[in-house]
Amino acid sequence: MRTVLVSGAGIAGTALACLLRRQGFAPTVVERAPGPRPGGQAVDARGVALDVLARMGLLDRARAARTRMRGMSVLDAEGREIERSTEVAYSSGRLDSEDIELLREDLVGMLHARAREHAEFVYGDGVTALDEDEHGVRVTFEHGRPRTFDLVVGADGLHSAVRAAAFGPEERFVRHLGSCVTVFSSENFLGLEDWQLWLGDGASGYCVYPVRDNTELRVTFGFPGEPPRHSHRDIERHRRLVAERMAALPWQETPRLIEAMRRAPDFFFDATAQVHMDRWSRGRTVLLGDAGYCASLLSGQGTSLALVGAWVLADALGRSAGDHRAAFARYETRLRPFVTLNQALATENPGGPAPESSVELAKNAIALDEDEDGDEVRERVGGGTAPRVVGTSAAAR
Repeated sequence: MRTVLVSGAGIAGTALACLLRRQGFAPTVVERAPGPRPGGQAVDARGVALDVLARMGLLDRARAARTRMRGMSVLDAEGREIERSTEVAYSSGRLDSEDIELLREDLVGMLHARAREHAEFVYGDGVTALDEDEHGVRVTFEHGRPRTFDLVVGADGLHSAVRAAAFGPEERFVRHLGSCVTVFSSENFLGLEDWQLWLGDGASGYCVYPVRDNTELRVTFGFPGEPPRHSHRDIERHRRLVAERMAALPWQETPRLIEAMRRAPDFFFDATAQVHMDRWSRGRTVLLGDAGYCASLLSGQGTSLALVGAWVLADALGRSAGDHRAAFARYETRLRPFVTLNQALATENPGGPAPESSVELAKNAIALDEDEDGDEVRERVGGGTAPRVVGTSAAAR
């Protein structure tokens, strides 16, 4: 059985680990964190990503775990309501949509429960070097002993160590979008009940919404700026920077939110950015999800790209009869048009969500199956209407 190292136990890497065993591979997942990462924002599975969850047998569980927002209020910087809706929430789109919004940690937990039956998980370690020959890739780890694998997949996010080892420094591929974001959790001291708040002054702002039967809050802070020059792992410096930038918002609850941010054990900070690369593979190493084609959280499609990318990569490997070069080429040919449309969602409407028509087109811009000629077969598994045909794999080639 061919061995595959997957670096990163997020949505993309864990989904791939679920799917690789079906194709006859033995996956090992290495994750820098000491265990599954807690916290994180609500994420969306849309369009074709629902078909992936259905084929993995997880769609019903994902639907049961979805958030239950009744609507949202938009506030000015002083906290005065200037808009409200019971039809749409900025975080997830139309509230009557078949698409699913759920917490990132819940989705990863579902995937991990399925993957751990057949995959090895190694936590608290990371890739530091790759040395490839005709027989495989010898991987050096930060803590563990070196091991050799037939293939390596970098699913380790925007700051991918695998991408750096195989392709070079991230500044060659990462395009910053001019803002920074922070995500953290807190107890629900605002007393929100299935209702989102969006507050801003035209530049900086935040989103707050309740989860876990309204017992917790998830908070996202955002402000304009370039990525800090210090390490993206310097959490305490990030906390101070965020506190300084958000303190200017005068709503009376801002200080309490900042204090909750200072205490949050699941604090996350990064610059908004996309990854653009001419190719996603080199030799026996290939990139998946944010590592190869991050669309940024501004697109709302990072989770769907991760799930669909994992399906297409696993499918290509299963069809390749051991030829990883052919598999990686097939994966990229099929997925790149889908990636391009979804990355465009982040920049189409600066300062606001992409038009609903653009989201509908992008989320359905690929099918999971191909016929013998390589043309996509359009058949929905996750329910809803059939996706719009925007091209075929053959045409993309």
